Amino acid sequence: MHRYECYLDTEPVSEMLSLFPIVSILFFSTFIRSAIGFGDALFAMPFLILMIGLQTATPLVGLIGSTISVVLLFNEWQTLTLRKLRWLILSTFLGIPFGLILLRFASEDLAKALLGMLLIIYGLYQLLGLSLPRMRHPAFATVFGFIAGAFGSAYNTSGAIIVVYGTLRKWEPNYFRINLQGYFLLTNWLIVASHGLAGLWTREVLQLYACSLPAVVTGAWVGEIISKKIPKAMFSKLIYTLLILLGILFIA
Repeated sequence: MHRYECYLDTEPVSEMLSLFPIVSILFFSTFIRSAIGFGDALFAMPFLILMIGLQTATPLVGLIGSTISVVLLFNEWQTLTLRKLRWLILSTFLGIPFGLILLRFASEDLAKALLGMLLIIYGLYQLLGLSLPRMRHPAFATVFGFIAGAFGSAYNTSGAIIVVYGTLRKWEPNYFRINLQGYFLLTNWLIVASHGLAGLWTREVLQLYACSLPAVVTGAWVGEIISKKIPKAMFSKLIYTLLILLGILFIA
């Protein structure tokens, strides 16, 4: 089998690691994010954890997610209205250190089980079209933000929690799409910085990130084109079904 390798400074990322599956996963995860606005980490993390381990997958997906936010907001940053999300963002910042503790000291088996349950719950929530009461009290922003910060820094899965929060708040579609990317931009860069301070930016992580950038940019471009041709409801249902199957795989 042909081995795909990316060379920086004349050295391979890893003598035993084929890059093609990793780059492909990041391409498709970026495609999903560009097409429906979120879901990149939920798609990428399960596969990458199995291939390169939790402590390599987490900082890699964090770097990729931050890059995607910049790309997707490049032409729309002036429409951001993040003032109403300040408590959500601040509480997310508070949750980030707890996620780092979880990442450092929790076993990968526990992490996989938690991620699996999150995938199943979120997938079922979306597929069943559950109708829940609207959350108006600002305290809910603090709770959801803190949980999102912890899960975001540990497993890059803050998106699912924030999407559920936005659904409960009955955000309008355009407000949802634009400000979700703004939220990711602010919080992901702090998460990425926390990964660096925690010593998770290894040589392998940085090289994998650099080698994946062309696929990430291409995935964002293709996702934007496809999103205009395929009904988002149909596309989203396929993604949610896949998330449930991945969650079952992780728990099993």
